[in-house]
Amino acid sequence: MNRSLERSLGILLLLALWEIAPRVGLVDDTYLSPPSLVFSALIGLLTSGELGVHVISSLKRALAGLLLAVVVGTGFGLFIGSIKRIERMLDSVFQTFRQMSAFALFPVFILFFGIGEVSKTIIIFWASLWPVLLNTINGVKNVDKLLLDSAKSMGASQRFIFTKVILPAAAPGIFTGIRLGGSYCVMSLVAAEMIGAHSGLGYLVLYSQETFKISDMYAAIVGLALVGLGLNYLLTYLEKLLTNWKEESSVNG
Repeated sequence: MNRSLERSLGILLLLALWEIAPRVGLVDDTYLSPPSLVFSALIGLLTSGELGVHVISSLKRALAGLLLAVVVGTGFGLFIGSIKRIERMLDSVFQTFRQMSAFALFPVFILFFGIGEVSKTIIIFWASLWPVLLNTINGVKNVDKLLLDSAKSMGASQRFIFTKVILPAAAPGIFTGIRLGGSYCVMSLVAAEMIGAHSGLGYLVLYSQETFKISDMYAAIVGLALVGLGLNYLLTYLEKLLTNWKEESSVNG
């Protein structure tokens, strides 16, 4: 069987079950709109321009929070991972902060930053930060000691060691953290937009549920899933683009 067909089979079966269940009364269609109606609602939101407004609003918040998390997480992660004493001292602190859900910290962020855009960005930033930071630290820690010793024995400068040894070796761990951060970013986006927002896909989900536009609600959820998939593919593409030297070196080797 064709691989692409195999991958699509599960989705097709899910859509078929989803379509049939409310049609034959297995599930009340008041609460679960069939995919055909969801698709119609999605097209309606798209042609009216409403969906585009919400998608752009969500992307701005998501990318702002994720970009901030990447800058802070990789910057501090590279520094902390390079100094074992600092890493050991801060590890328990970071592990504790990591367990503090952005959702649980909503009231704190709102108290400090209000219910405007800043608090939404901070919520997304907090959720995305920890996978980026901790994976960057682990990536630096796990650099082959033999590579470092070899570079030092040849009289390489600290700058050369960092840019030519540590950074390339830690790159897979860093990008794993960034991809995980992208996933957390989309999840936290939904909750962030349910508080004091007037646009965004998370807002559209909540508004549609409150006004009982169930097909629109599921259409917004599908939109969120597509945004998440798109962001993941973008980050995967950037990883391949920036680490293509690995493939070239393995071919040459």
